[in-house]
Amino acid sequence: MDDRVDFKYDGVNDGEQRKGGHGIPKVSMVPLVFLIFYEVSGGPFGIEDSVKAAGPLLAILGFLLFAFIWSVPEALITAEMGTMFPENGGYVVWVSSALGPFWAFQQGWAKWLSGVIDNALYPVLFLDYVKSSVPALGGGLPRTFAVLILTVALTYMNYRGLTIVGWVAVFLGVFSLLPFFVMGLIAIPQIEPSRWFEMDLDNVNWGLYLNTLFWNLNYWDSISTLAGEVENPKRTLPRALSYALVLVVVGYLYPLITCTAALPVVRESWTDGYFSDVAKILGGFWLHSWIQAAAALSNMGNFVTEMSSDSYQLLGMAERGMLPEFFAKRSRHGTPLIGILFSALGVVLLSWMSFQEIIAAENYLYCFGMILEFIAFIKLRITHPSTSRPFRIPLGTVGTVVMIIPPTILIIVVMALASFKVMAVSILAVLVGFALQPGLVYVEKKRWLRFSVREDLPTLPDSSPVAAEEETTPLVV
Repeated sequence: MDDRVDFKYDGVNDGEQRKGGHGIPKVSMVPLVFLIFYEVSGGPFGIEDSVKAAGPLLAILGFLLFAFIWSVPEALITAEMGTMFPENGGYVVWVSSALGPFWAFQQGWAKWLSGVIDNALYPVLFLDYVKSSVPALGGGLPRTFAVLILTVALTYMNYRGLTIVGWVAVFLGVFSLLPFFVMGLIAIPQIEPSRWFEMDLDNVNWGLYLNTLFWNLNYWDSISTLAGEVENPKRTLPRALSYALVLVVVGYLYPLITCTAALPVVRESWTDGYFSDVAKILGGFWLHSWIQAAAALSNMGNFVTEMSSDSYQLLGMAERGMLPEFFAKRSRHGTPLIGILFSALGVVLLSWMSFQEIIAAENYLYCFGMILEFIAFIKLRITHPSTSRPFRIPLGTVGTVVMIIPPTILIIVVMALASFKVMAVSILAVLVGFALQPGLVYVEKKRWLRFSVREDLPTLPDSSPVAAEEETTPLVV
């Protein structure tokens, strides 16, 4: 099939239906907001390194500035493209429509691998938070078994259904953010504004600083791989992205602004988990324990939402004929069974990596995928300017190009700052994808495995003046 030919949507995922074709309830607004929240953030756990790397002023300015130059453009692109292609597979389908199946597979491979690497972090972080209470989990076989048990338990939750994952994310999100709200209130009387302006440009770890900001403010596009499971995605998705954007940014800035000014800043102390120490100083042991419990449970929220995105991406790729048909198999709960198992296996195999290696490796692969995403977005704006977009960024082609220049520069900087080891491993992973795609084409040609394209899938609509006049949904709070 020629990827340049336009097709019309058949109405799949267009309407108000609350159940999918598999009879499983679809995800509504509130769970969707918290699914996005956990795809991107999960709370201010892990942002402490920004203070360690650059001090309070640059940390606060960094999260504010990066939100505008990275998170807002990525969320806007996700809103436009996710409503243009409201199906599982998300950004893979965008790239396929613009650049063809080879680059779509590379996008899917890099993003899936980045997501699995990211997910390998959360069981480890969970154990890091509880090992002070259970020292045996600090290393050795007990820690290894604990990682396996956690992975199996959370994988089972994904198997049971996305709506369950969504409402679990709501509960965990509220529980995780509340102690920071309380801690901020306690900190207000002790705030000394002069502490916000502490800065030493000669003593900034730019690599750690940029990777911390980037890791905590990316993955907005991950929700696009679940668009086929969302109730009325063409209206719900843009609004949910805007609400989640506010929740994420405020969730970072509020504790940073209050806590860095309430206590003398000792940059070396600001490492992962330091907010629980701040809570103990400001509020006592009860607040310290609440923050630790919130941090541990938040990692579980990050895990289940990331696994959902990764597994539904594989399902979407199989429905588009990019992966063998068995990846499109759903369980009796409507979940992508094989995709979940593959994603869980990847987590187990990659859980040996260190925290900093995980962040750097996933950022590198994520950057590669984002470059393809930006190219696809601009190309579709040029080649299909009149195609129906229920949400359209209120900028012309030149405006959208200007919009993505700052995040593109950021991508180049993040990739350039990677260590040789991370760069070498990441490039090798990309090259594996270059070999995998033609290998799968050969497998299909030999009929060793069955590949198929779902007949009722929405495809690229044709470009027409009428479509351009269609009413759009504003991305507003």
